Amino acid sequence: MSRYLGPKNRIARRLGAPIFGPNKYLERKAYPPGEHGPRFRRKVSDYALALAEKQKLRFMYGIQEKQFRRYYETADRRRGITGETLLVLLELRLDNVVYRLGLATTRRAARQMCTHGHIRVNGRRVNIPSFQVRVGDEIEINPRQNSQQLARQNVEASTARPVPEWLQASPAELSGKVISEPTREQIQPIVDERVIVEFYSR
Repeated sequence: MSRYLGPKNRIARRLGAPIFGPNKYLERKAYPPGEHGPRFRRKVSDYALALAEKQKLRFMYGIQEKQFRRYYETADRRRGITGETLLVLLELRLDNVVYRLGLATTRRAARQMCTHGHIRVNGRRVNIPSFQVRVGDEIEINPRQNSQQLARQNVEASTARPVPEWLQASPAELSGKVISEPTREQIQPIVDERVIVEFYSR
């Protein structure tokens, strides 16, 4: 099954959260899409609420259901709080780290940069967006001219977005480093991960 490439505003309005980043359109129309407009209110079950929380994370990180379930199973096997571990695993994806460092303007663009070979991890080219980075890993842009030019344009466009504390960015060198695993407070999730754990525990 292919990845979702349809209208992002529609998905954000349906789920009621800016899952693709700040969205002025969502602020103007803070209700689900449809011909009935804001007056239409449908009773939502607990299952539907839990499903919506899961879908928010899936669309946010650009992950298919089968892959998302594998992330959950991995988090469930590890020590600690399953929901928070799930968030950490998703944050440590290579494409997300590239986005967080400001080397790409969106996660979708970061994913494309990875698959096109623009990203290096510890000096080695990695073209797998789901690659799990670890503490101490250094992420840099391929020294090729087209890679450097693309990254510099992205850095200039991402200056207003702060780099999280668990990362160390070097915009001038078009590189960054993972200095620690992110905490829930640093991730600031837009979902209630406990509901997602309950959804898969049924």
